[in-house]
Amino acid sequence: MRAPEAGGRMRDVLARLRSDILCFRLAPGEPISERELEGSYAASRSPIRAVLAQLISEGLVVRTARGHAVAPFDLGEIEEIFEFREIAEAAAIRLACLRAEPAALDAIQAELDRSLNAFTPDSWMEAGLDFHVRLAALGGNRFLVDGVRRATIRTLRARWLVAGSEAGRRASHEEHSAILEHLRAGAAEAAEAAVIAHSRAIRRQAVAAIEAARPILGRRGFAESGRQAARPARTATGS
Repeated sequence: MRAPEAGGRMRDVLARLRSDILCFRLAPGEPISERELEGSYAASRSPIRAVLAQLISEGLVVRTARGHAVAPFDLGEIEEIFEFREIAEAAAIRLACLRAEPAALDAIQAELDRSLNAFTPDSWMEAGLDFHVRLAALGGNRFLVDGVRRATIRTLRARWLVAGSEAGRRASHEEHSAILEHLRAGAAEAAEAAVIAHSRAIRRQAVAAIEAARPILGRRGFAESGRQAARPARTATGS
């Protein structure tokens, strides 16, 4: 297979496998066999291994003693990611207020409307990722864009538990649209407040939904968090 064809094949397999993980067609903690992936995605070993390496970097796949598995939910990590997103997206939205063009805002709104009116799980996932990444891109800082993209990918599974219902999708659409309206008005403080409120609401709902799904996902669907509790400050003793 020629190099361009191999690259295109890898991108196709990556998109399909990522979608299967994000939409829970492959469950958190589920073992992944390279040989089974070769058959399921009609790909050879080399692109499968490259795809798995990419998904490991995105936090969607983990290495295990026997090979690979879909990454289990780590509630401590999810809390940290949402903390990061709140900081990064607030900074990006302030820059976007200074630099965003009306046509770019209209294009994002049109994509939001399409994803709501012509819903499929895959299109909604893509639109949710695209909204936050494109919003960050309006600010013109590539490091913020990269950080928001990576963090958003790692929270999409949790968000799907919230937005799997029509009511959840409509609420998300309304919040996204309100953020765009603040940007059109050049209201930086209101836009930043709306982004933070949206992030915190999704964070609360996602954590609650994950906890509610615990009986279904089982023990292998959850990882023990690596997040450490804050240590109390030491007090000096006068001895």
